[in-house]
Amino acid sequence: MEPVIAVVIPTLNEAASIGMVIRELSCDLVRQIIIADGGSTDGTQDIARAAGATVLNAGRGYGRACAAGAAAADPDCQVIVFLDGDGADRGDLLQHIAGPVISGAWDLALASRTRGRREPGSMNWHQVLAGRLAGFGIGALYGIRYSDMCAYRAIRRDALARLDLQELTYGWNIEMQMKAARAGLRITEIPLPYRCRVGGVSKVAGSLRGTLHAGWRIAATFLRVAANQRG
Repeated sequence: MEPVIAVVIPTLNEAASIGMVIRELSCDLVRQIIIADGGSTDGTQDIARAAGATVLNAGRGYGRACAAGAAAADPDCQVIVFLDGDGADRGDLLQHIAGPVISGAWDLALASRTRGRREPGSMNWHQVLAGRLAGFGIGALYGIRYSDMCAYRAIRRDALARLDLQELTYGWNIEMQMKAARAGLRITEIPLPYRCRVGGVSKVAGSLRGTLHAGWRIAATFLRVAANQRG
């Protein structure tokens, strides 16, 4: 089979892990690995280029980086995979996420950290709670009950385009999940193991300020999408 996957990895100062992440994604189905960088100052971009990835200066904002990476993907890539650059997601298990989408059985496949085996310390309690609350809220609105908001996901490129995602911040993931449920996409969650980050400090869970900022953006995105029922 021809390589049909473009992998998009948003980064900001992930020099300790990005080389390993790129190497772990080696797979005959991967045509392109895109690092959508938010202005790293620790050598992340140089390490990524040396490992064979395409590097974009995407600007700040998690959603902005994801959107820029998807837009830059090779036109022949039918499936876009997103994951974080901190080494916590299992890139060597890429086919578990992308395979169901490539086969045509599903439009969107998401890794579930809460249903999989987690290394001790890999998730804080408030991350688990946030995923459950989001899942409950989306289930009440659209009948699809998610267990997590993990960044690791695969989606058909044409389906992603139809969702018309607008969020440029940490609300990108929940906007995708809400709009996918509302649009009636075929969605599956796949339990996958989750590791502690390889190095550095999490921009979300690594500080109270980061946690509050991300939580606010996720909540604001939920309310915005829920209030706009068009589509």
